[in-house]
Amino acid sequence: MRQRLSRLPLRTRLVAGFLVAMLVLLSAAGAFVYWRVQLALDGGLDNDLANATSTITPLVSPDGHVNSPSADATGAGWQVLSPEGEVIGAGGTAPDRELLSERQLPRSGERTLDVGSVFRDNDLGTYRVRVTRLSDGKLLLVAVRRDHRDEALRELVAQLVIAGTVSLAIAALVGDRLARAALRPVERYRRSAAEIAGGAGDLRLDVPEARDDEVTRLGHTLNEMLGALEESMARERRFVNDASHELRTPLTLLRSRIQLARRRPRSVEDHERILDELAVDVARLTELTEQLLDLGTPTVGGSSDAVAVAEALVQRSLAADPDRTLTVTAGGRAVVGLPERAVERIVTNLVDNAFTHGAPPVSVRVRTTGSYAVIAVSDAGPGMSSELLASAPGRFTRSPEARSRPGSGLGLSLVEGLATAAGGQLRLCHAGQHVNHGPSLPVECDHGPEMTVSVVLPLAE
Repeated sequence: MRQRLSRLPLRTRLVAGFLVAMLVLLSAAGAFVYWRVQLALDGGLDNDLANATSTITPLVSPDGHVNSPSADATGAGWQVLSPEGEVIGAGGTAPDRELLSERQLPRSGERTLDVGSVFRDNDLGTYRVRVTRLSDGKLLLVAVRRDHRDEALRELVAQLVIAGTVSLAIAALVGDRLARAALRPVERYRRSAAEIAGGAGDLRLDVPEARDDEVTRLGHTLNEMLGALEESMARERRFVNDASHELRTPLTLLRSRIQLARRRPRSVEDHERILDELAVDVARLTELTEQLLDLGTPTVGGSSDAVAVAEALVQRSLAADPDRTLTVTAGGRAVVGLPERAVERIVTNLVDNAFTHGAPPVSVRVRTTGSYAVIAVSDAGPGMSSELLASAPGRFTRSPEARSRPGSGLGLSLVEGLATAAGGQLRLCHAGQHVNHGPSLPVECDHGPEMTVSVVLPLAE
């Protein structure tokens, strides 16, 4: 049933829910009105019964008959019953047949109840009766007809049904109009979204500025989402174009070297030399591909000690190349919210950049300040211009003089992505100039004349 209802249009479900609520409300109000009117009408009948009972009771003879014009003047009917409930005498508007069963008779005192149904006829008629047990054990039953009272209640029910039906029809019409008006902006948003999905660019949802409700807030949120998606798609297009351009160069070199190698017969030494050159190109292409994959791979959650990672990497680097002038300054622990592989990427890229584009000696410093860890790599190279400091983390960004060196311009972009994903920041400092890439953090820069690239990461809790 629920699945069947969920398939209905939203407007239909809103109107149906509104009508159900109105039906419950009208039914409760009608029942209350019916109860109050019935109570008032029964109160009038009970007064007549009390007066008739007080008049007829003294007129009951020992043999169970009532012979007095005063009893007829009450306008009520009466029956005198034996202790077992059999009719001994009757008069007025009451029939000679028993109106009540034995279990409805009171054991003592008196009792008031209704005979017959408001909405269903019977051969006895409808009465409101009061039964009083007399001192000699007999019972006096005084009854008044309920015809006018029942007619009034039936008329009241008919009027309530008519009024409720008309009210529900009006509520359905008003509810449909209100639901249609409320959902009209949603339908407009849907059409605009369909146009955008069909390829229309630079479209935004038409959201009224003077209104502030759930639908307009939804429209503003969707516009922000569209803006973010458009910006993301623009970045992806730029990335694809830049990646295509960067991949084209090593692939072109590979194809050119292969074509040159095939132009004439060569000796084994020539082929080995050509293979060595091809291996260099393949290695650069592999490195570029791995960096592109790293940029598109999300960082897996975890934590690691930045001090231990930095010291281990420096030791491995010196073991692989003892001639490198590379030092590490660290102490204690600096547990950050990045897995060990991510911290290794950061330190490796910073050290490789320092040796490729800077000059030895290269130093790695890891320190903690407040609730942050700072990984700083410095070198004695020429550094970066102020313009390059601001744009260096961009993908495939390289200075003109750096294009002849190894590298693809993705190292700092990868480092910035890892840092900002962890809530950190990339900082580039040279000759007193400091440029921050990422959120603003309350951590001072590493001052000094040398070129310094720092990564600030929050400490793990």
